[in-house]
Amino acid sequence: MNQPPEPPSPRGPNDPPPGLRAQIGATREAAMALAVAHVDLAKAEAGAIAGEVGRVAALAALAIVLVIFAVFLLVIGVSLSMGQLLLGSMAWGVIHGVLLFCSLALAAILLALGTPGGRLGVRLLISIAVGLVVGVVFGLNLPNQLYASIAESLSLGVDPANQPLVVGAALGSLIGLIAGLIVAIRMPGSPWGRIGAFILLTVLGVAVGAFTAITFGPQVGAGIGITVGYVIWIVLMAIEASNVDPETLKLRFYPTQTIETSKETLEWLQKRMPPGIGS
Repeated sequence: MNQPPEPPSPRGPNDPPPGLRAQIGATREAAMALAVAHVDLAKAEAGAIAGEVGRVAALAALAIVLVIFAVFLLVIGVSLSMGQLLLGSMAWGVIHGVLLFCSLALAAILLALGTPGGRLGVRLLISIAVGLVVGVVFGLNLPNQLYASIAESLSLGVDPANQPLVVGAALGSLIGLIAGLIVAIRMPGSPWGRIGAFILLTVLGVAVGAFTAITFGPQVGAGIGITVGYVIWIVLMAIEASNVDPETLKLRFYPTQTIETSKETLEWLQKRMPPGIGS
């Protein structure tokens, strides 16, 4: 077993007092021990503070994430509810929500690239106008009524319920055929590419004509109008993105003034240097 250390024997009355060097050494050791104790205390407190800071930071990050998640839920819920309430289907809410955020993202990118906000605003107004026109046209079933009146004037021997579809597909194919011929004539490239463009536009014309012959109603017509408005805005902004000047964009992130000033300063110094120095 370990024996406890024996206490130091008391200094007798005849023992000489410690010298100056011993007192200085003892004082230094005491000071070092005190400093080490303070350092250990500071380390312990710093560790405790770091733990509290980490705990607070983790909880704050969790709170921020939950708030962002709540905002997402609110936006998604409102979008779905508006689609169901106003347009008759939650699918419209999903479609319009996706198009809205894509449009805003593209607008933010263009603003970051230096596109004036006024130009984006003008394109937004154009898109809204086109969307309103499309919404009114399909909401009132104007194409369907037009095709029905054409079929009635031509006295087609077709079931009246199918007359708008037949006339719409026929008109669409005619328009697609004409557009395909124009594109095929003006399109550079191989003959197979021209034939493909001609067939594609013809089929697209038939599909658009048949689609416009459908009886939609006010809610679906409004949904189509809003969708077309978003798509037009995205297309117009994509066209605007092609007008971004790379040189102008480069000047925004290139220290031209600093470089030019440095060159002028260097030329000034070289002119004032004695001959043979700096050459």
